[in-house]
Amino acid sequence: MYRESFTLPCSIIRGGTSKGVYFLESVLPPPGELRDKIILTAFGSPDLREIDGLGGANSLTSKVCIIGVSNREDADVDYTFGQVSVDKPIIDWRGNCGNLTSGVGIFAIEQSLLKVTEPETTVRIFNTNSQKIIHATYPVKDGKVLSDGTYSIPGVPGTGAKLKIDFFDPSGSLTGKLLPTGNVKDKIDLGEKGVFTVSIVDAGNPVVYLIPSEIGLKGTELPTEVEGMPETLKLIEAIRSVAAEMIGIVPDRAIATAKSPAYPKIGFVSAPQDYINPEGKLIHAEEVDLVARLASMQKMHRAYMITGAVSTGAAAHIEGTVVHDVISERAKHSDTLIIGHPYGPMEVTVDMQDGQVIKEGVYRTARKILDGQVYIPYSRIQSLQK
Repeated sequence: MYRESFTLPCSIIRGGTSKGVYFLESVLPPPGELRDKIILTAFGSPDLREIDGLGGANSLTSKVCIIGVSNREDADVDYTFGQVSVDKPIIDWRGNCGNLTSGVGIFAIEQSLLKVTEPETTVRIFNTNSQKIIHATYPVKDGKVLSDGTYSIPGVPGTGAKLKIDFFDPSGSLTGKLLPTGNVKDKIDLGEKGVFTVSIVDAGNPVVYLIPSEIGLKGTELPTEVEGMPETLKLIEAIRSVAAEMIGIVPDRAIATAKSPAYPKIGFVSAPQDYINPEGKLIHAEEVDLVARLASMQKMHRAYMITGAVSTGAAAHIEGTVVHDVISERAKHSDTLIIGHPYGPMEVTVDMQDGQVIKEGVYRTARKILDGQVYIPYSRIQSLQK
């Protein structure tokens, strides 16, 4: 019987300030070209609008999560994250999305992948990208995760249930080292473009931190402002490409944009100062310990990545980094860092012992938006089928 397409069950879940499509590992082929093509087709990528699929045409909303039962004694589920490129036929499987980690337990509980306890269930997650353990704790009633609550996070409308996400031993998620170059600061020389001071810190994800004044910025610019500065974006990407080569993510900076567009992340940090968020609200300097902006996939992040926050939390506790140089006096004597991202304050707790990051925690909200079936035309994958 002729069939034009087949379907795959999936869920769309908003986790923190990101949104992703979640699949059971068992419904997809094993890792490889066929699996990538199926996912790209499901998302409608590559296409700047992702009009023919589930993708949201933005790096925050073009993400895939694959979940399965774990064989590890210290984990309930395995979780693999993929950053689906909007404009290229690429899925970057390196690194993790901390925001979407907050949706993993919702999906796992709904799919009956683990035993549920009330009033709270802690889901032990093994992230296959970073090879790290993460615990996500959810309020539960009648076997279901509660999404309603009074907690709010800047960048997400309304309120929701408060979820705790703990990242254990997050250092060296991609490079194997908290400081991939061995230095708290490095210089990147781009010749006529200038010499730039950076700190590269790998915790949760590797992030390259810049000094905004060195790239012609104040530090309080909103993502849309920076994206209106094409030469500045090119400069940021040139610095990121050199850093990617320095820490061994790519062998040659010339291929960094094509071969590793998502990692390392890059951004800039500045001392606490007043700024206006995208909704017109004044964020006061005294509300935050630093002001920070991050970029991903050659675009500015609209809010702040959780794994980026984990890196920033670690960097703030390492004397001599670009991040430590600008944090408030309060933060230098506290295990809590309040990051002033584009929409407002975001809290990260950091447990460090003898220079090692033991655990970092963040609070998020998350909710399931849709359960359904995505249609995959056979014509899109025929050339890859045996």
